[in-house]
Amino acid sequence: MPHLKFATSIAAGMLVAGCGLPPAADVVVPADSIPSEWMDGSGTALGEDTSWAIEWWSAFSDPVLDSLVSVALSRNLDLAEAVARIDEARARVGIATADLIPAVNGAANAARNEQPANAGFIGGIFGGGGNDSLPPDSAAPTGPDRFAFTDYTASLTLSWELDLWGRIRRDRSAAIADLTAGEEDYRAIRIGIVAETIRAYHEVLDLRRGVELNREALDVLTERAALAESRYAQGLVTSFELYRIRGDLRATAAALPESQAVLADAERRLVLLTGGFPGDLDDLLARADASGDLGQATPPPSGVPADVLAQRPDVRAAAQRLEGARQRVGARKASLFPTLTLSATVGLQANEPDNLFRLDQWFNNLAAGLTAPLFQGGRIRANIGVAEAQYAQQVVAYTRAVLTAVGEVEATLKQYEAQRDRFETITAQLDEAEASLSVQSDRYAAGVGGYTDYLDALRNALTVRTSAVRARRDLAFARLALHRALGGTWVASETSSTTAP
Repeated sequence: MPHLKFATSIAAGMLVAGCGLPPAADVVVPADSIPSEWMDGSGTALGEDTSWAIEWWSAFSDPVLDSLVSVALSRNLDLAEAVARIDEARARVGIATADLIPAVNGAANAARNEQPANAGFIGGIFGGGGNDSLPPDSAAPTGPDRFAFTDYTASLTLSWELDLWGRIRRDRSAAIADLTAGEEDYRAIRIGIVAETIRAYHEVLDLRRGVELNREALDVLTERAALAESRYAQGLVTSFELYRIRGDLRATAAALPESQAVLADAERRLVLLTGGFPGDLDDLLARADASGDLGQATPPPSGVPADVLAQRPDVRAAAQRLEGARQRVGARKASLFPTLTLSATVGLQANEPDNLFRLDQWFNNLAAGLTAPLFQGGRIRANIGVAEAQYAQQVVAYTRAVLTAVGEVEATLKQYEAQRDRFETITAQLDEAEASLSVQSDRYAAGVGGYTDYLDALRNALTVRTSAVRARRDLAFARLALHRALGGTWVASETSSTTAP
């Protein structure tokens, strides 16, 4: 159980490290934790790879497939949706970055205030207003009954929270990690789209060739049944043989409509993957060749590099989400400490619009505020608990991604080798069946062999051809599964590469 111990040690280490402000970033995949058979002879691993950038599907050496993949990558709707999610994550990084710099707001105000002279703040200062407080025969000057003010202001206000404890910086780092995870998700979806396109393409090739062989077998069995009926009437064959041939004929005839229906479904899925409509790919698929020899394709190396996990976008995405959760724990813990905010307002103020832009009408206000949370009803601690629980979830998710990658590589390597051996065996069997058919054809043409023997040899050849088509498809699927498990390619190539969105 080395993989389970490895995963448990990662989870335990990450949870224990959570007692600090942000948990320690000590998640690593040491080389000695990877199965030894993944290493090459020198114990070294490949350097920086282009697992998703290299056009690894070109290793199938199929121009039609290359064209299909290009169409899928340019028109697939899932990829377009993934690009939109990356744009959203990039915008969130911009929002988080904006909190690190001062915010400046401009304002222009016009206000008019009118009130009785014997009321309010001004009335209290001047002791009331008007003539109501004077004797009737007094000759003292009279004051106004009301006061009216008009005030015009143009100002700039600056506010800035000093990130003393790193809360804003960690939230920004978490947003960047989310953006990077989104880009890795795009790459994973991209590999998935390519893989599903390749799979659907090979299914279409297999089913089309299968339908053709089914029709050929149906013709042979129809002729063979007619011959058996004639020979049965002459007493040359038993009823058992006659009924057996008739049963084979009906079974082959019944399988043809089913094969055609499955073919239609595979073509529909292929069209959907390429973002088109039925009929869009007919001209392209008409050029497809189902007879290519996948057994001659470049095999995987004898020692898969230990850093293959770093090539897989799902592992990379899990690592980035783990880092984002780690940063958010630190950000939430920083909320326990006081915040220092600086603010300043500068502007011009006047009682007439014409005087508003005179430089001697300037004013300013400067302020600094220190705010410390004293009682929040447990809100801050609860937010910290949420962040730590999310972090623990990401630890598990990352560990699962690593173990999944390890298991998939081990399984697909064995499956690929098994399918390649099977393909080679059936290819040799097909050569023998074709040779037998050639001999029976020559014997029948020379008049020394029976027509029944020729039909039986032809039927056997068609059966083996069908098995060869299936074996070729299964080998393509196994190779495709290995490509996906390795995160793309194992072939060093100079082919053109694409870039992330």
